[in-house]
Amino acid sequence: MALLDENRLFPTDPVVRGLARELYEGVKDLPIISPHGHTDPRWYAENDAFPDPAKLFVTPDHYVFRMLHSQGIALEDLGVPRVDGGPTEQDPRKIWSLFASNYHLFRGTPSRIWIDHALQEVFGVTERLSAGSANAIYDHIDACLKQDAFRPRALFERFNIEAISTTESAIDDLKWHKMIRDSGWSGNVVTAYRPDSVIDPEFDGFADNVAKMGDMAGEDATTWAGYLAAHRNRRAYFKQFGATSSDHGHASARTEDLPQDEAAHLFDRALRGKCSAEEADRFRGHMLTEMARMSLDDGLVLQIHPGAVRNHAAGVMARFGRDKGYDIPMRTDYVTALRPLLNAVGGEASLTIILFTLDETSYARELAPLAGVYPALRLGPPWWFHDSYEGMMRFREMATETAGFYNTVGFNDDTRAFCSIPARHDVARRVDCSFLATLVATGRLGRDEAPEVAYDLSYRLAKQAYKL
Repeated sequence: MALLDENRLFPTDPVVRGLARELYEGVKDLPIISPHGHTDPRWYAENDAFPDPAKLFVTPDHYVFRMLHSQGIALEDLGVPRVDGGPTEQDPRKIWSLFASNYHLFRGTPSRIWIDHALQEVFGVTERLSAGSANAIYDHIDACLKQDAFRPRALFERFNIEAISTTESAIDDLKWHKMIRDSGWSGNVVTAYRPDSVIDPEFDGFADNVAKMGDMAGEDATTWAGYLAAHRNRRAYFKQFGATSSDHGHASARTEDLPQDEAAHLFDRALRGKCSAEEADRFRGHMLTEMARMSLDDGLVLQIHPGAVRNHAAGVMARFGRDKGYDIPMRTDYVTALRPLLNAVGGEASLTIILFTLDETSYARELAPLAGVYPALRLGPPWWFHDSYEGMMRFREMATETAGFYNTVGFNDDTRAFCSIPARHDVARRVDCSFLATLVATGRLGRDEAPEVAYDLSYRLAKQAYKL
């Protein structure tokens, strides 16, 4: 018995379902453009086999261990490493068994579709994961992972990935990307410039990070001019390894366009650890405008990922570090927050700013009207907590009426879980085809136009927006 319904996510009305299915058949096998994500470039550089099913599906995936932890399962029992090197479960079969025994927790979630898709389409598993099937499925996947056909590069090619971007800190040496480039492998794996650690005065080790960036760039980054020059140098270095974008994960969408002397003063206070929370936020906001101006010079697409309270649980942050599932969406203002940036550069048609949100209430009220008028602004797809059938459909319903399709940038998967990439793109293609079929059935889109829009949403817009 198959795990996946072949008509999953399509409308229930038979006529509209037929239209959606027809559109989907035209795009389901298109190459994948994955322009923003967090897969590990080391996988592609070394091309080593994935160690075991638990390390592939459970331990690195915050979508998975977050849900399990919400039911009282300790992160240590799932093998999540501790900051202090303290004991965590090391037996992958025990971790897998715990995961399988609690797989019912994922019913109705996008994670369930992604995991079932990976089990069936990547590993040929047709039995539902449960306590009873855990060992047999573990053994099957484990045997697959020992085959060359399941190494990262082979899966990359099997998944039909045309291009994928990883995300590295501004002070990363990019050694894995260098290894990929020097290997002669033809897979298109590029980096993206993520400067949060050297832009956010509240980031752990900010001053040391800035000093390291200066050393790497050969600039005196303790001066305002040298600091900006170091960013330009590092951005150019990232471009040598295929970077076409920068990425900024800020708590808010606040931007500023400060006089240079005021920005320099804030920078000096930040280096000395003297910034108040308000000053730190102003500095982050100003640096988004500085990054946008640099993008006008070097062509990097500017991505803004705001609106998450990061590491909400202090105890989990202390034990396990950043990015362990305790990031929570918050209300986010865009109209006021983005005005300084958009007044400075929003009219530049040669600049691309891709804006994401975790606050869905802003789609129709703020984001679509902004993207529907400023030439530089584009809307990123539903992200993170809203990377789901419901989230994607809400986005299309609320944003299309004002921003249309062509002020959006298609889909990106934003994942750390390699085997979920084809699953996530398949979900997005099914949802978009369902939305388009509804427009056709209700007389809002010509039947002859719909296949072109489906192609654009599935492939062309992401490739064009991210210059891939």
